[in-house]
Amino acid sequence: MNRVYLELGPKKVFACSLDWPGWCRIGRTEEEAIETLTHYAPRFRLIAERAGLGFSPGDPVVVERVKGSGTTDFGAPDAVPRADHAPTDAEEAGRGAALLRAAWAIFDEVAAASPEELRKGPRGGGRDRDRMVDHVVEAERAYARKVGVRHKPFHGDVAARDAMREELVEVLTRPGESMPVPGGWPVRYALRRTAWHVIDHIWEMEDRRD
Repeated sequence: MNRVYLELGPKKVFACSLDWPGWCRIGRTEEEAIETLTHYAPRFRLIAERAGLGFSPGDPVVVERVKGSGTTDFGAPDAVPRADHAPTDAEEAGRGAALLRAAWAIFDEVAAASPEELRKGPRGGGRDRDRMVDHVVEAERAYARKVGVRHKPFHGDVAARDAMREELVEVLTRPGESMPVPGGWPVRYALRRTAWHVIDHIWEMEDRRD
């Protein structure tokens, strides 16, 4: 349960787990990306445990390499691996949904426990708490359109946000689904990208609030 694909950008590499949606880390080389992914396993375990899942992934096994882009170097996964075009079964879809729901819950808890002003990043930048929360939600709304879920901006309306999330989960957990919208994202990729973005900002907020 630790199949990994590598997304190779011009200068950076993402290592992403195919079996644990949202567990993705970046490095300057393939080796560094895999090492960083492994280093973050204890932090990802907290999310898996919140989802009610045992997390003993073992050593990573690289099963695919895909060409990345400038977005990869910027710090976000951007390429869809071949493996993501396969449909999911009910068990796998349920595991993915549980991980995504756990990430949402933990993100809200971390935001509630964090000060509005966060410590600046290594280059003196980075969003403060409320801007980061808004960024995560708005990115999620954009990601949802890739699988046919369309909602207007929420403007702080938590009930509307949660309604969108429920609709998104319903699409992502349809057994046998692979590509809900022509030209959009495969279900597997949409789940991974959405979960990764929430989890990435959980860890950023945790690291910058101290």
